[in-house]
Amino acid sequence: MNKKYEILECSTLLNDFLTVKAYRLKHDLFSGGQSHELRRLRLEKEKAVSVLLFDPDNNAVVMVEQFRIGAREMPESWLLENPAGYVEQGESSEDVAVREVREETGCELSALTHICEFLVSPGISNERIDLYCGRVDSSNAAGIHGLDHEGEDIRVEVLTLKQAKSELYSGRINSTSTIISMQWLLLQLASGRQLFSQV
Repeated sequence: MNKKYEILECSTLLNDFLTVKAYRLKHDLFSGGQSHELRRLRLEKEKAVSVLLFDPDNNAVVMVEQFRIGAREMPESWLLENPAGYVEQGESSEDVAVREVREETGCELSALTHICEFLVSPGISNERIDLYCGRVDSSNAAGIHGLDHEGEDIRVEVLTLKQAKSELYSGRINSTSTIISMQWLLLQLASGRQLFSQV
């Protein structure tokens, strides 16, 4: 089936840090014909990059903890996450990975492996994440980081792989990219696959 859709109208409802657009559209139906006219709101956010930091020498991961407004109703509003950021014009995803890891943790990447690219919440947003695993030295990873002008207050936390595994699904590791990348890392390690190319 050659599925098609038709945008009848698009208008901007909000243009701030986030952009929200309203669409009037029709799309082909699996049963044949077209849907009736639909109204859909879409959060317009460009591509982001998220990097799980792993230190194979110390069998540890480096994560960042920060307040997240989206987790306000959850038992814990400060989440353990991967360093992450949005791709700006003229940047590659790899450039963003290096920049965000440095800004949010003070660590330097010695290797980088692409895991996948995925849509965060395609029912309401076009946001995509390029997901990576980066090799770092966790021995001196610590402190409070982030950019003041972006209101960032980011604390670095080093966890053994066992500690990180126990935090998975418990509430503190509760964001999509961090869960996916941790699952990927655990599967790679269990299968004995090489994580990083030679540096």
